[in-house]
Amino acid sequence: MWEILRRPLQRGSLAGEPATTLPAGIAHATRAAESEHELLGEALREEVRKLFRGSLKLRHLDAGSCNACESELLAMLNPFYDLQRFGIDVVASPRHADGLLLTGPVTRHLEEAVRLTDEATPRPRLLIAVGDCACDGGFCRESFAVHRGGQALLPVDVKIPGCPPTPTAIMRAARRARSGRGARAQRTRLNPPRRPRSGRYFPFAISRWRASRFSSPRPRA
Repeated sequence: MWEILRRPLQRGSLAGEPATTLPAGIAHATRAAESEHELLGEALREEVRKLFRGSLKLRHLDAGSCNACESELLAMLNPFYDLQRFGIDVVASPRHADGLLLTGPVTRHLEEAVRLTDEATPRPRLLIAVGDCACDGGFCRESFAVHRGGQALLPVDVKIPGCPPTPTAIMRAARRARSGRGARAQRTRLNPPRRPRSGRYFPFAISRWRASRFSSPRPRA
């Protein structure tokens, strides 16, 4: 490989030959103007650097969504939007997250899961409601099987309306999370979160079982 690259490097051209000039009358291609999501992304990068020391980790929490909002969240990670280059990423555990992305109207069957996920998230944390369903229940708000959005259970810091909201709208609303974070942090200091109950949290249940299993002496045969 070195023998292949040595001569082009000596001539100053990796292609081996200097680039040909454009014919007369043809202008050089200009760089496209930066789109809105590029400008929003740079502003988000600066906000994330100030507030979270360079990285903002979010955990997605599906509470009965139709997966339309999930498709938009997934689009934010594709090569076109590429939210990760601005310091924002989605993590697999709420214990590693700075905030929660809530989608869906919060069905009654998932109410306990939403509460446990919120309790497992370190404080202070953001709660971002993505989509009409997470904001106020959406088109199924009158159903007996759902709550009217995340605010029926937990205080929501940022609401992103839309059915579903576009990735640009999500990025635009994420910039408003700064003011909500301060208010949320103050409420958290006044009302510290409850510790999960051992009967419903697997590691604590295992620890309790081990203590009872191995602390008591075994009867001799």
